[in-house]
Amino acid sequence: MKLGFPKHEHLKSRKMIARLFTEGHSYMAYPLRVVWLEQDEPVDVPVYLGVSVSKRVFKTAVGRNRMKRLMREAYRLLKPELLEKLEAESHKPIAMMLLYIAKEPLSLEDVQAGIRKMIRKFPG
Repeated sequence: MKLGFPKHEHLKSRKMIARLFTEGHSYMAYPLRVVWLEQDEPVDVPVYLGVSVSKRVFKTAVGRNRMKRLMREAYRLLKPELLEKLEAESHKPIAMMLLYIAKEPLSLEDVQAGIRKMIRKFPG
C-alpha cells in the first residue's frame, strides 16, 4: 500500500467540518483530541482528515504549521493501520479532525504514539 496523504483526502469542506463538530463523536488520545463522524453520502475515499493546532497555545504561525506538518506526517505513516482497522470492522467512510491539545511542541515519535493510540481506541 502506498504511504500517501494526497490533497483529495484532506478535509476542506466547511459544511462537512461544521457537521463534524455538531454531530460528531470525540475522544482523547494524548496529545490529540479526535473528532469523527461516519459519512452517509457516498464518497470516494475511506477517510477525510483535517488537522488543527490552537492559536492560543502556539502563538506563531511557524509553530502551528510545524505541529500540523508533524501530525500529517505521523498520520501518513500510520494510515495503513487505520484503514486496516476500518476495513476489518466494515466502517462507512469517515470524516476525522485531529486537534493538537498538548501545551508544548512534541517530537514526531510522540505524535506517532498519539496516532497509534487514536487507532487503537477508535470505536468499532
